[in-house]
Amino acid sequence: MGKNFEFKIPGKNESSKEILGSVIDRRQFIRYGFNTAAGVLAATFGVIGFAAILMPGGGGGGGDLAVKYWAKGREDDAWYGSKHLQEMKLDEFTAEAAKSVSGMAGASGIWNGVPVNVVYTPHQENKSKALEINVPRYQFGEGYDATGKYVGHFEDLSEQDPILNPESGVLISFGRCPHLCCIPGWQLVSNNFTEDSWAPGGTEEGGNKLFCICHSSRFDPTALELNENRNRANGQTFTYAGIKKVGGPAPVGIPMIPAYINGGVIEGMIDYIDWLTYCD
Repeated sequence: MGKNFEFKIPGKNESSKEILGSVIDRRQFIRYGFNTAAGVLAATFGVIGFAAILMPGGGGGGGDLAVKYWAKGREDDAWYGSKHLQEMKLDEFTAEAAKSVSGMAGASGIWNGVPVNVVYTPHQENKSKALEINVPRYQFGEGYDATGKYVGHFEDLSEQDPILNPESGVLISFGRCPHLCCIPGWQLVSNNFTEDSWAPGGTEEGGNKLFCICHSSRFDPTALELNENRNRANGQTFTYAGIKKVGGPAPVGIPMIPAYINGGVIEGMIDYIDWLTYCD
């Protein structure tokens, strides 16, 4: 049974109990996710308050698994600005990607009460082409922990569980930076890390990086690897599949959330929710 917990808002004296009226356990968090706790907190504190929601460790149960756009504060500049809190759909990403130089598209979102980033990469149409600039595809590689120790190859895990392979070119990544749990985003600012371009190799070359504006960590959402992190609540180390850290102070990459396309709607699966506990 999951232990009870209260959402804590750093820098605020009030606990979520005063806002929501009661504590909720992990199962309730997964079941009600966006519709209750996160929705109330986001509406109360705005985007900064929403960013401060801490992810509980573990969990299970059902719930609303659709990913929703999070465009608050970006209504005028994000391509999805008019879709705030609407369900993300695959055809919306492919339509936006068709307008771009690299054929990619991304958006910030909210899934079961936590921030996420969703990026579409035209992997199927490009995977057999020559590996060159602006012909993006997913690259599966080896991962190393913060000390440089080899952890394993992405395919070591994806071969055991195929749901880790990006569905229809869509990848969902947890929206918390492994550095200090800030929230990286897709093209939040204009610089050479976030411009509409792609280069192979999972390096700093090319744009289209997830970029953390707090401390400038960069992550390549097309470079998938294995890595290690630690559950903040109990100190237990875990191995996870995720996207590669290519620059900045973050010690490791960001875990992915397996995606599923359900009637055209982008959904996240809860199979590996324990990977998100480093910001517990």
